[in-house]
Amino acid sequence: MDADLAALRARIDAIDDALLRLFNERARLAQDIGHLKNGVVYKPEREAQVVRRMQQANAGPLPAESVAVLYREIMSACRALEQPLTIAYLGPAGTFSEAAAIKHFGHAAQGLPCASIDDVFRAVERGEAHYGVAPVENSTEGAVNRTLDMLLQSPLHICGEVMLRVRQHLLRRGDGLAGIEVVYSHAQSLAQCHEWLHQQLPGVRTIRVTSNGEAARMAAENPAAAAIAGELAAERHGLAIVARDIEDDANNSTRFLVLGHEATAPSGRDKTSLAVSARNRPGALLDLLTPLARHQIGLTKLESRPARNGAWEYVFYMDIDGHRDDANIQAALQQMDAHCSFMKILGAYPMAS
Repeated sequence: MDADLAALRARIDAIDDALLRLFNERARLAQDIGHLKNGVVYKPEREAQVVRRMQQANAGPLPAESVAVLYREIMSACRALEQPLTIAYLGPAGTFSEAAAIKHFGHAAQGLPCASIDDVFRAVERGEAHYGVAPVENSTEGAVNRTLDMLLQSPLHICGEVMLRVRQHLLRRGDGLAGIEVVYSHAQSLAQCHEWLHQQLPGVRTIRVTSNGEAARMAAENPAAAAIAGELAAERHGLAIVARDIEDDANNSTRFLVLGHEATAPSGRDKTSLAVSARNRPGALLDLLTPLARHQIGLTKLESRPARNGAWEYVFYMDIDGHRDDANIQAALQQMDAHCSFMKILGAYPMAS
């Protein structure tokens, strides 16, 4: 048995040597490509194509998600050889927004925690960060309205999206549930864990704070306090996870948008987001949607928000399948424009894998 184990480990060592050589060869080629791109180090469509191709070629036993993580980290390390990217996210450290930024850009990117969603947009607009990551909707709690409002007024483009499975944990300095007098968390997280809190910590006070990262920071200062947050918050603030996966909905997930200055080219599997305001008359929304059906374009999201320019006027946020440069989408948008009082293309970008 010892001889078999040694032989297997020797084979792993040989594979690791080959991988290291190939990683460095790939990094050198990425550097050469970077020089030809005149310093543009991040191409969302190309990275999406790489991840998608490797997932399709994957024969296992690694799951597709692990393949995506590996290749995003490889590309992150290669990017950092040219220029480390700075990514603004809704802070402080340990939030799900930071986890989404790491999932998309890898650990080689530098995070810039921001106090609010507005500050995420402003950091990118002012050039303090190359890109921003902001939450836009949760599968159980719905749209993040402030992000929708900022998209309407910001010059930034949506250049990517991140889907993050939200796993809520109870964190504290001590062990177990005994002695917990207060639980801190963001309002959405408290809502997502309402039944668990009612059953496991009846009568314990819950206090809403600005973010899960802030909740973890506060719990780290008080042994009688706990926080509902993710695993990253536990790592950042040195807390123990005393209860895992306490969300009421096991399929709870949050969608984040990646925001930047440049428009994104087609990747082959894309989504286009737009905001439109219909004229206030009967059948106006139907007139907006009919061109999509006529050109066989899937509508994956429809959200309404009150417009700021008049009573009972609404802006509709839409996500549609395909890239804005696709011929059928261009034709549909042209027909929709005839029925709009306002239209803004928020971005066209690769769908999350």
